Amino acid sequence: MSFYQSLGFLVFGSRLRRLSEAFLADVNKIYASHQLSFDAAWFPVFYILSRQETVSIKDISEELGISHSAVSQLVSSLQQKGLIKTTTANDDARKKVVAFTTKGKKLQQQVQPVWDALQQAMEALTQEGKHSKTILTAIGEIEQGLQNESVYNRVQAILHQVQ
Repeated sequence: MSFYQSLGFLVFGSRLRRLSEAFLADVNKIYASHQLSFDAAWFPVFYILSRQETVSIKDISEELGISHSAVSQLVSSLQQKGLIKTTTANDDARKKVVAFTTKGKKLQQQVQPVWDALQQAMEALTQEGKHSKTILTAIGEIEQGLQNESVYNRVQAILHQVQ
């Protein structure tokens, strides 16, 4: 049994981070090996824009569950690379709307086959293990549990019981 496995939930976050970092490194290696100038960190915005022609920064923020500021930073970075453009919404001058540039749309079309292959590969991977078939369901349940009550609050409640 590895060090990480022996410690169970004490290293839960570390194991998830290691898994995520390995996954994202491989995905970025796939893009590079196919001469695609694409970074896995761009995926959420690209995916949303691949399904909608324009979308507001606020809507991206809400859909991804991340701060407006984080989305704005990513959008600014993608804008500097000439992959997306922002305009003012027709119905509200305070609202910024994001859309692909021609260059961004072309890149999205080039990475789409990688996304499709990645989906297939991950589905096959999860079929290899006895318990991995339900990993997405399990992650969803943990995410929901954390929305109901944070780890911080859960630990604090246990520590208060001990005192």
